[in-house]
Amino acid sequence: MFETIFTWRRTIARHERGPMAEERRRYLRHLKERGLSRESLHRYAVYALCVVRWLKLTPDRRVFLDEVDAAAERWTHRRRPWNLHAKGLRAGRKLFRMVARDWLRFLNLLIPPTPWSNPYAPLVQQFADYMRDEKGLSESTIASLCWFVHKFLDRIVQEGQQLGTADLKQIDAVLAWQGSHGYTRVGVSSYANALRAFFKLGESRGWCRPGIAAAIAGPRLFRDERLPAGPSWADVRRLLASTATDRPTDIRDRAILMLLATYGLRAGEVRLLQLDNLDWDHERIIVRRSKQRCAEIYPLARCVGDAILRYLKEVRPQVSDRSLFLTLTPPYRPLGRGSLWPLVGVRLRKLGIVVPHPGAHCLRHACAGRLLAKGFSLKEIGDHLGHRSMDATRIYAKVDLPILRRVAKFDLGGVL
Repeated sequence: MFETIFTWRRTIARHERGPMAEERRRYLRHLKERGLSRESLHRYAVYALCVVRWLKLTPDRRVFLDEVDAAAERWTHRRRPWNLHAKGLRAGRKLFRMVARDWLRFLNLLIPPTPWSNPYAPLVQQFADYMRDEKGLSESTIASLCWFVHKFLDRIVQEGQQLGTADLKQIDAVLAWQGSHGYTRVGVSSYANALRAFFKLGESRGWCRPGIAAAIAGPRLFRDERLPAGPSWADVRRLLASTATDRPTDIRDRAILMLLATYGLRAGEVRLLQLDNLDWDHERIIVRRSKQRCAEIYPLARCVGDAILRYLKEVRPQVSDRSLFLTLTPPYRPLGRGSLWPLVGVRLRKLGIVVPHPGAHCLRHACAGRLLAKGFSLKEIGDHLGHRSMDATRIYAKVDLPILRRVAKFDLGGVL
């Protein structure tokens, strides 16, 4: 296997004489079957040898994730850092961790991370189930709520206290501490909302004292304090025009940007699209709404359909995975969580387009603003965006500055 990757005999001999040579060969064959190029196999082979040496691996030694991270740090600071920029060091450390984790999982030598250990873990699981089954919240929202609850319960355990004796004074102290240690008012408010929901359930099930949930108060937030802000439609056109090339990345990203800007889809909804969601015969696209947990059917616009069809014909890897959008380098896999944020943000910065939050969601705001400017009603805009209530859509009426200026200039004459 090493002969097909390396050219120099001395390099081949070094890898053959290195520790766990047979295990590294099996791993490289596995990667080759997954479709990795020779250049990628070369990189993985080099890093695998570094991993086995810096972790002092043996075929029967299992490794914790903390050991991998520590080895990556030591390896980074010992490989002549004066010849590398900080960005190169970070990239090398990240690749070391990635190869180590993937190889150790392949060998079944990686010890999985210890689950959250807290005596109140079963209560948090009941809280998550309640939010999912009774409230109908999305998984991302539930994960965010549970993250805040984890932090609070960990603090209780560390201080030697119990949930049943927790009082409002203690909760206020936690929120005040967060506010003085870098949390914004919105962050502290989210913390308070999570604790309020948890204690409300806890009161009904006898986990804590009654009356606490109603008294939990976060910092005051002004209504519509953070109005949605997206790029202008002219900037959206510039963004799409920047992808009008023959580069594979631009072809794929153009289809993604078209979906974000035309339909105002959320990043997760685009990321989770499947090939089966495209009905070419009837020119429709089926979107699985992440919050409503339902499917919504849209007519497939000609420009969007052309962009997706070109991506499917020219760029998308021919693999068994049914996800619509995949990575363009092997091993091919669906786009990960958070991958669309830099996809949009980097392109906006290159074009000099400044928005408060340059991620995929800003194109959703741009879509709503475009529809509002075209005269669509709030009900129509809300249905297009998949909003649950009119309150979520009504906020866009407050950022339509041209209409507000016309109202301000309107002469009431003798009415007053």
